[in-house]
Amino acid sequence: MRTRRIGGLGVGAIGLGGMPMSIEGRPDEQRSIATIHAALDAGVTLIDTADAYHLHADEVGHNESLIARALAGYDGDTSDVLVATKGGHLRPGDGSWTQDGSPEHLREACDASLKRLGVEAIGLYQFHRPDPEVPYEESIGALRDLLDAGKIRYAGVSNANSEQIRQAGDILGDRLVSVQNQFSPAFRSSEAELELCARMGIAFLPWSPLGGISKAGELGSRFAPFAEVAKAHDVSPQQVCLAWMLAKAPVVIPIPGSSRPETILDSVRAVDLELTPEELGRLDAAG
Repeated sequence: MRTRRIGGLGVGAIGLGGMPMSIEGRPDEQRSIATIHAALDAGVTLIDTADAYHLHADEVGHNESLIARALAGYDGDTSDVLVATKGGHLRPGDGSWTQDGSPEHLREACDASLKRLGVEAIGLYQFHRPDPEVPYEESIGALRDLLDAGKIRYAGVSNANSEQIRQAGDILGDRLVSVQNQFSPAFRSSEAELELCARMGIAFLPWSPLGGISKAGELGSRFAPFAEVAKAHDVSPQQVCLAWMLAKAPVVIPIPGSSRPETILDSVRAVDLELTPEELGRLDAAG
């Protein structure tokens, strides 16, 4: 697996998004753990999760706990695996999503994530989504306090615009190492944030890079150039999509969600797919 940088750490250029293993339509735990182990076998060393990846109100942190069990049961070395989690987004249990970016909540959420992950410090902790009821600088100030307390090693922001990224950088300095925003062939409004991250040297982690849980399998039929390039290389349209993202900037590390070993293994192969400038141009124009 080729590597890219998150702060001072090298991680595999393709990460694993854990969300599909814990929300609606999730598989049984055995298949989820097999998926995580397959990813680790293939060289994935970035696993993305959040305390809000769960179904019911009484199982907050389901995905964090699942990942902790999978890592504990893996028969290889996991010392270089970076588990990135998030706080500030909530699921009351009725299928809805809410926000709580208050410093008090983020401190409590971080402490709970630490216990579920079974670690002394979280490798990368990200503010999940801005809360319109809380000044952004207060939420980011809570991340600064968690860094100072040694509870998290690096900080990131998610679903942030360019102004918020700059504001977080002003508060956190070089301890702001990642931005996790939605980006895919169907959703390109974060291109400005991607370019800003490239200038700042901050990792850009596209979430739902293949279009989301329900639409990832339709990527080739929805965007014909991705299917055409895939046919020319005898690979999947999903591989082409991830290779296209990797070519955008050295800071891009896609985190495709997966709940089956075969899908994450297909995604990982994107690191070896070289696309021509002409192909990249066709894909850029396909949105």
